[in-house]
Amino acid sequence: MHEILHIQGRQCGNQIGSKFWEVVCDEHGIDPTGQYIGKTDLQLERVNVYYNEASNGRYVPRDVLMDLEPGTMDSVRTGPYGQIFRPDNFVFGQSGAGNNWAKGHYTEGAELIDSVLDAVRKEAENCDCLQG
Repeated sequence: MHEILHIQGRQCGNQIGSKFWEVVCDEHGIDPTGQYIGKTDLQLERVNVYYNEASNGRYVPRDVLMDLEPGTMDSVRTGPYGQIFRPDNFVFGQSGAGNNWAKGHYTEGAELIDSVLDAVRKEAENCDCLQG
């Protein structure tokens, strides 16, 4: 099985990523809690490409979400599919860069990079054949 690890960042990336997961969940028959509610076995045929199956039968997206400020993460969590994500994979800072690229790159972002890489590493280690 080839697995894909999805990484979404910043406000735009997380907003697009949230919609992406709504569509993928719909295609695979997975509800906002991660339970399979589909109508055909075909929906589950390649579900492990994007999801890990938890011990309780829930499907959890293989995803790392990051931002420099907590606001976007709060929006994702309170969104329709916010509870489907692994809480440890939300990586965020406490203050944004204020549209200042240098601040985001050299200070705020530099403080988060180790946490982001750690979350990505943990997800990658859980894969049998990481594809992308």
